[in-house]
Amino acid sequence: MINPPPAPLTLEAARDLQRLLRTEIGPGLSERELDDVEAGFGFRFAPDHRVFLSAGLPRGNRNWPDWRNGDPEELRGRLSWPVEGVLFDVEHNGFWDSAWGSKPDAATDALRVARAELAAVPQLVPVYSHRYLPGPEGGAGHPVLSVYQTDIIYYGNDLADYIHREFTGRPTDLSRARTTVAFWAGFVDVAPGPGTPRNG
Repeated sequence: MINPPPAPLTLEAARDLQRLLRTEIGPGLSERELDDVEAGFGFRFAPDHRVFLSAGLPRGNRNWPDWRNGDPEELRGRLSWPVEGVLFDVEHNGFWDSAWGSKPDAATDALRVARAELAAVPQLVPVYSHRYLPGPEGGAGHPVLSVYQTDIIYYGNDLADYIHREFTGRPTDLSRARTTVAFWAGFVDVAPGPGTPRNG
């Protein structure tokens, strides 16, 4: 059974979530600031993530990306973390996605092919530490992913569910998570070990 998407996050609900964070909350990002971040870094926030950041900008803890005053190189590093983690496992742990075709024998060629394939994959955008939301435009309810190389798990059925789980310890039924980006969800669904081809 396909789980239906949740209702879109509202500003009021986002502010309620931010009260759970136990960190300083600065003024929210304006629509222009959000647009400038997306244009400057070349990605799109998921709709719920955009509303969350409009409600207030968590700060005072380096785990929260500072999209207003953060170091651009640090932010680029956080944005590239998921792809660089997959590339690390291609180079060092034998990972290869079967959808990419036959794996080249030479490591440099394998990395070149993997990097080109990953360039077409929807961007993951950091929410907190190594927790990420898929960033394509679309409806509400993208699952939050915990990303460490190709060790990728669901950490919340959506942004609100994630906040409750991470910051209040509330249990959640992660079987309700919706697959919204097939490539990244494939790691969760198939859970390959090093050297195991993954069906894309």
